[in-house]
Amino acid sequence: MRVAIDIRRAGDFGIGTYIRNIVNQLALQDRANHYLLIGRRQHLEELSALPENFEWLDYHAEPGSFRTHFHLPWVLQRRGVDLLHMPWFYAPAVVPCRLVITVHDLTDLLSPRVADSPVVRAGRLFFARRALAQASRVLAVSHSSKRELARVFNVPELKIEVIYNALDERFQKEPLPADADRILERLAVNYPFVLYAGNIKPQKNLARLIEAFAVAKSELRDHPEFAQLKLLLIGDELTKHPDLRRAVVRTRVREDVRFLGFVPYPVLRVFYARARAFLFPSLYEGFGLPPLEAMAHGTPVLTSNVSSLPEVFGQAALLVNPENVFEIARGIRQILTEGVLREALIRRGHELVERFSWERSAQQVRQVYESVAAEPAA
Repeated sequence: MRVAIDIRRAGDFGIGTYIRNIVNQLALQDRANHYLLIGRRQHLEELSALPENFEWLDYHAEPGSFRTHFHLPWVLQRRGVDLLHMPWFYAPAVVPCRLVITVHDLTDLLSPRVADSPVVRAGRLFFARRALAQASRVLAVSHSSKRELARVFNVPELKIEVIYNALDERFQKEPLPADADRILERLAVNYPFVLYAGNIKPQKNLARLIEAFAVAKSELRDHPEFAQLKLLLIGDELTKHPDLRRAVVRTRVREDVRFLGFVPYPVLRVFYARARAFLFPSLYEGFGLPPLEAMAHGTPVLTSNVSSLPEVFGQAALLVNPENVFEIARGIRQILTEGVLREALIRRGHELVERFSWERSAQQVRQVYESVAAEPAA
């Protein structure tokens, strides 16, 4: 079987983690099938060394572009591809082979960016519906996402396979930097802190997190350990998000909230390991990788009791109502000051990390390929 995998987002967070780990595991497990990886050299460089049955197709068109929709199908047909795996929604308009799509969440469709024009939104929705209709199988990263696909797009549940994400292999193989504390010193981080890391989007609920932190900070102002507590947010630049700047000013915590922008993986690992708690009160997630990454570093996690988060994290995290600022604040105070709770969350977090495996996920993906290939042509 000749399988093509689109790797053009291998450098991204979230989807990039999925692409890197699935492809690397398939390379370890499968010598029988031939794989064609579609992307640029910088995408290929995100992957580990690949065996001879993996071939690279240097493809410069952007995902979702006119060229992708109408040129890529011709390339696939010319290369004799039997199955195309798109690790996100936007497959070409016409796919000349079997199609497998991985859906991580429905954010781009249900909560489009304000800057997107109505034409762009309509086009995105049209191509998503078309891809789901063409797909022989749709892979969802949680049962919550599966239910949502079935409800919103009427995708038959028998067509949807749930295959969980896992911890990025880079967090497992690479040790924490030897100069971890010096890294924090260079960034002038010399105080106890709680952490958020991830994309900065409306559904991440960061304005409420800032408000809740302000409440918790006020309640801990006389605490011997946490009087100097800070909230650090790792993600996009603050200048792109004036609503968060306003939240910081409104709640009078300008001296206690720091936006660090993007940081490289080794530095991110230091922040995960040194944070007193990881806070992730998201309103909507397909899976939620950052809390899993924090748990791997022995940091207790507070997250939401909605969307896929209770399914994925269960009792390994402190679950709160993400729409209630005072409940988030109470959770912050509990996770910092209640020793028995902290120890239990840290222990359960480590156990949870071990339950997810990219090796197993890649085995399931390969089984889907073989199942789809064995089905009679439509």
